Formats: sequence, C-alpha cells, structure tokens
Amino acid sequence: MNKHPIYILFLSLIALISISFSTLANPLAKHSILLLGDSVSASYGMKENQGWVHLLNTQLTTQKSPYKITNASISGETTTGGLSRLPGILAKEKVDHLVIELGGNDGLRGYSPKKIKNNLLQMIKLAQDKNIPVSLYQIKITPNYGPRYNKMFEQVFIDVAAETNINLLPFFVEPLVTDASLMQKDGIHPNVKAQPIIAEFVASQFTEIMEE
Repeated sequence: MNKHPIYILFLSLIALISISFSTLANPLAKHSILLLGDSVSASYGMKENQGWVHLLNTQLTTQKSPYKITNASISGETTTGGLSRLPGILAKEKVDHLVIELGGNDGLRGYSPKKIKNNLLQMIKLAQDKNIPVSLYQIKITPNYGPRYNKMFEQVFIDVAAETNINLLPFFVEPLVTDASLMQKDGIHPNVKAQPIIAEFVASQFTEIMEE
C-alpha cells in the first residue's frame, strides 16, 4: 500500500522533532552518531525515555563523552523510507558516523531482497559521498518466511557490507528473542526490561566507532 503524502509528511515531522530532542541530550557532545532505524530503536511500546537510545545517551552524558546518538528511527520504517529521509537529514545534521538499523519491516512484508539491497547501497553511498563512515546491522526475521527467503534476506546484509567495506554489526535483538521475559507480547520487540541490556550491548559495539 502506498503511503499518503500527508502521512509521509507527518512521519517526517515526527522524525525531525525526535532528532532535535536527541541533539539536545548531550550539550558537551562534539561528535554525532546518526542512527537510522525502525521500531526497535524508536522505543516502540514504551516511553521515549525508557528506550535503549535514550539510556545510552544518558550514559554518554554522564561519562562526559564527546559523542551522542542522534536518533532518526521511526516505527514501521523500511529501507525505502530510510532512503527517502536520509538526504534531508544529512543536509541539516552534522553526522560523524551513520548506523543503519533497517530491513526488518522489509523482510516482514516479504520485500524483494534485491530491492532491500539496492536501498541499502544507495543510503551508504549518500553517506560515503560525504566522507561519513557507515555501520550496518545484520537484521534477521522470524523463520516462518521459509528457509529460502530467510537465507536470501540475511545474505543481503553480508553482501552489502562486503561490497561497500563497512562494519557489519550483530543485531542486538537476536540474543534476547529466546527469553520471553525480555520481549513484548508480539515476540518481535524487546520490552522495557530489555532496554538497559541493549544499551550496554550497543555501547560495546559503538566503542570501535567512537575510536575511529
């Protein structure tokens, strides 16, 4: 289903407001890590200040780190949506590193792996053309889509990272899905209890990014 232009504008305004608030999170920060993600990074099912991005930014502020995470994640976002929003964000925001956490919704909707790959490659090129380093999360979906599609879907991220010479990060949700106490009822989104765990896990992943 094609999204109505007004709906797209509404989502864009929400994203800009979210970006503005996250930018103010750490006034001492000199370097910004732009996170372009979907619901698992957009505090789905909870308050914004309960989500892992907010928790990690708070930790960075407490540590007087020169880094902050600018959260441009939207629930329901696809690689197509991320690609359409990224040029505007890069034009307005100072970005020192781009982290892409997209593809899950594409997979859940059965989108063509070729289309997902093309969208990711275009996003990475937009950043690299501005000399912005990029990291990509390896996304995985539930097995009920069949082994063939799942294999093709997961291979997209491996191939994209190899072809563009970027970091491929292990998806932070994967270690949690086997523990029902850390997941929401839908079995897809981590709950409030899981957010500090994710923040700690991502902090260790971002250590290498911050040292670049």
